[in-house]
Amino acid sequence: MLNDEKIYGLIGYPLTHSFSQRYFNQKFEAEGINARYLNFELPDIGDLMEVVSECPNLSGLNVTIPYKEQVIQYLDDMDEDAEKIGAVNVIKFIRTRGELRFKGYNSDIIGFSDSIKPLLNDERRKALVLGTGGASKAVVRGLENLGVEATLVSRSPRKGVITYADLTPEVMAENLVIVNTTPLGMYPHVDECPDIPYDCLTAKHLCYDLLYNPDVTLFMRKAAEQGAETKNGLEMLLLQAFAAWNIWNE
Repeated sequence: MLNDEKIYGLIGYPLTHSFSQRYFNQKFEAEGINARYLNFELPDIGDLMEVVSECPNLSGLNVTIPYKEQVIQYLDDMDEDAEKIGAVNVIKFIRTRGELRFKGYNSDIIGFSDSIKPLLNDERRKALVLGTGGASKAVVRGLENLGVEATLVSRSPRKGVITYADLTPEVMAENLVIVNTTPLGMYPHVDECPDIPYDCLTAKHLCYDLLYNPDVTLFMRKAAEQGAETKNGLEMLLLQAFAAWNIWNE
């Protein structure tokens, strides 16, 4: 390994397939960047500092499931968006005078915001966010940053969350942006979709699916049949990787 070769990587468990590793190594090769991107499969988040000490050329990390929240205890600082949602998927390594500090960011917020922004208009100012997992937090924050009021939808009722049974024609008419953050419809379960009243959708609606495999999910197909505008999560995936690179190098 060349002494000045920078190492970037992904921590998570398990890491069966990694878009990031493929994306960044292709980028480094295409642009002649002296760097490599490695997967660090950690059975325990406690192994993080061992990776850092064994890899002196480590210059930045992505974080995936299940460590987006657990990793926060190791950070010295967080940006405002990551702090607000309590989830980090990018760690910037800041080296000053021999001291190493870690700052956490959430590039999912950036990727989602940049992807959906061109599709918003004066009418699309209220959104239903389907699902309440980690991805939904990034989506809600991204929508808030763009001035869109978001309501979470889940199967079970709780404070600040409505259920699928609450999706009346009136609610559907009021919320012209619908974002699926659930895994329903992801390959190989392509015949599944969130249980919303698709017949209430119109050409004014935007239905955005964070999934990108398959390209067109059942959620998107049923929405398009009602004339709604649809988009999958592939661009968001690319934009969040692009944002991570900018964070590491700014």
